[in-house]
Amino acid sequence: RAFASVPYNLHHLELFHTDRGSEFKNQLIDQALETFGIERSLSEKGTPYDNAVAEATFKTIKTEFVKGAYFTNQHELDLELFDYVHWFNHIRIHGSLNYLTPTEYKLMNL
Repeated sequence: RAFASVPYNLHHLELFHTDRGSEFKNQLIDQALETFGIERSLSEKGTPYDNAVAEATFKTIKTEFVKGAYFTNQHELDLELFDYVHWFNHIRIHGSLNYLTPTEYKLMNL
C-alpha cells in the first residue's frame, strides 16, 4: 500500500534501503521493487549504525509528534504530520546544527 500511495513515478526511484526486519522480507515488496527496477539495500547484519539517522528521526517523531496523540482519520494525521515536518525543518532549532533550523543550516552550507 505504501508504494501505491507514492504520488510520483516509482521508476525514478533507484534505491530502497531498510533494516533486516521481518516486515521487509516478503514477496510483495520484492515484486514491487522488481517491477519498478528499484535496487534493494539492506543494513549489515548486527550493524545498528547503518540506520542511525533513520532511527534518530523515528525517535524524534515518536517523542515530539506522536507522543500520546490521537488522530481520528488519515487526513487529520497527514495534515498534522505535514505541519510538524514544516515546523521541524523551518522553525525548530537544532543543537547539532549550531542552533539553526535545518533550512537555515542548508542555506549557509550551499
